[in-house]
Amino acid sequence: MSSVIDADDNNFEQEVLKADRPVLVDFSATWCGPCKKLEPVVHELATEMDSQVKFVRVDVDRAPTTAAKFGVLSVPTLLLVQGGQVKDQVVGLVSKRDLVARIQKVL
Repeated sequence: MSSVIDADDNNFEQEVLKADRPVLVDFSATWCGPCKKLEPVVHELATEMDSQVKFVRVDVDRAPTTAAKFGVLSVPTLLLVQGGQVKDQVVGLVSKRDLVARIQKVL
């Protein structure tokens, strides 16, 4: 079972910006087709890399302030955050292999 945490405007700072390890943030929406294709990849990585990386999902419709703060104009948008700072960003559908490579650059 993967451990992808749901975050919103109320808990984003605690779950992401104050995390003690790198965080992959998946900004998505229930109506987004590419987001639905990316979701199993994120869950698979969360299972495989749980000890190294925290995985957080943010529904842009439920967290508009957070999405705007990070300039999320399109979903899916993935952010790699470490120490409260955005280290990398991917917009659109990405392969598991490419996502792993980006995560490993931050580790």
